Amino acid sequence: MPRQNIIRKARQDKRAGKSASTQAGEFVKDEIDRIRKGKHGARSTKQAIAIGLSEARRAGVDLPPPRKGRTKKSTRRSAKYAYDVGQGKRTPKRRPRVSRAVEGVLKKGPRSTASRSALSKQAKNAASRRTAASRSAAARKASHTKGAKVRSTAAKKAARTRARRRS
Repeated sequence: MPRQNIIRKARQDKRAGKSASTQAGEFVKDEIDRIRKGKHGARSTKQAIAIGLSEARRAGVDLPPPRKGRTKKSTRRSAKYAYDVGQGKRTPKRRPRVSRAVEGVLKKGPRSTASRSALSKQAKNAASRRTAASRSAAARKASHTKGAKVRSTAAKKAARTRARRRS
């Protein structure tokens, strides 16, 4: 179960008008931190992200399961169960034996899946599957919901990285 401060941050994002995926990002970031601290591992970066998204759904973030054709049936079913739990339509069945078994398997997984380079590779791969229009629309919405102070900081950072790339 995610920590209370992560749930609080996600709710704060919701109040700020940010998208469901941004709210879920808090849970994904927490999962990455857990792997980096050595609490457990993951077979792949995708798995680490999937665990975070599942926790977000269970915590009530309005993140519907993926559409048909995007992922395999078992993944969609799992996401639907987590989503229903978060929306209060279903009570989760406690399965301590399964929970222990999953934890045991995760503990054996590599920690390198949460490294900067692994996450960077995953992000680039995911972005390459999106259209330019979709990426542009996401950036436009992000600039609207950021707020003046954070937007200013982002602009300064962008200027710094551009200057560094030129030299």
